[in-house]
Amino acid sequence: MTRAGGSITIEDVARAAGVSRAAVSKVIRDAYGVSPAMKARVQAAIDQLGYRPRISARAMRGASYTLGVEIPNIHNYFFPKIIDGAIEALTDTPYQLILAPTGAEDVESPEAIDALVDHQVDGIISIGSRVSLDYLEDVADRLPLVTIGRHYRSEGFDTVASDDRLGARLAIRHLYELGHRRIVHATLSASLPAMTMPDTPHRIRLEAYRAEMARLGLSEEVIESDPTEEAAQAAGLRWLPGIAEPVGVFAAHDELALGLLGAAAELGRGPDLVSVVGYDDQEFIAAEQDPPLTTIGLPHYEMGRWAMEESMKSGANRSTDTYLMPCSVVPRASVGSPSVDINDRRRSTLLHQAA
Repeated sequence: MTRAGGSITIEDVARAAGVSRAAVSKVIRDAYGVSPAMKARVQAAIDQLGYRPRISARAMRGASYTLGVEIPNIHNYFFPKIIDGAIEALTDTPYQLILAPTGAEDVESPEAIDALVDHQVDGIISIGSRVSLDYLEDVADRLPLVTIGRHYRSEGFDTVASDDRLGARLAIRHLYELGHRRIVHATLSASLPAMTMPDTPHRIRLEAYRAEMARLGLSEEVIESDPTEEAAQAAGLRWLPGIAEPVGVFAAHDELALGLLGAAAELGRGPDLVSVVGYDDQEFIAAEQDPPLTTIGLPHYEMGRWAMEESMKSGANRSTDTYLMPCSVVPRASVGSPSVDINDRRRSTLLHQAA
């Protein structure tokens, strides 16, 4: 059934269901106090007529039934996994998802969040935000906000992140328990926003590396590069030729780890000489490497689901929280034990270099 010359209205639904316009509005808004029988009756009329409430009208009544996700881009493997978790949380709810890519990971860019606010979404999830805490606090004053990835501390919005301190300790302990005593951290250049902004995962991982090395009584050593695999490989080709003994490397993310593995392979050094642990577990990349990459696996799907569930809460059901999700070592073949005599390794390395 359609109205000649126009679309179905809320009044049409009310007439078909034999209820008031206000009753239909309550069902659409999922308001408190609507009986199951009333909801079923109105929903049947909506389905029969094909009624589609206008987003702008719903927003004026207090709900647009849309939730926005600000995301740097869709190229990183773990971003789609977070989105999958968020979508799963929307099952059997009236909500729809709007994605707002910023197009950049390393610059402060509030435009995507501003656009979501302008579209009158009911809540926002910000993944890997590169905006200031003050800006986010201002947004959270107007609507529910959940951030993913950054280690914010706020009374105005929720935060979910992996336990990056735990992840760094697990990576170092994995190398240490295999016998490594020279453990290097490969991270981002100190001038990049991911290192200059507070509470970022890479900053947390660097701090945890230094603390764990001090606790173990080992000397710290840090390699810096730009965030790409190519930049990390170039850094590895500059650094590795001077290494004549087994070394373990804890890389701040998988691209860095893969670049260092590429440099090691180019120089003919396997996991017995250069052991590498990554971070993030980009499975379709990490598992297909030669050797497959040992890494720290993160619960990206669960993070997205938790964030979406929080963003749908409001009023008395909502409280701000900071939730750190556990991570774990995903062991593969890129890590070896320096069990062979170090002098034999030095001789092997020198012979390879001479060749």
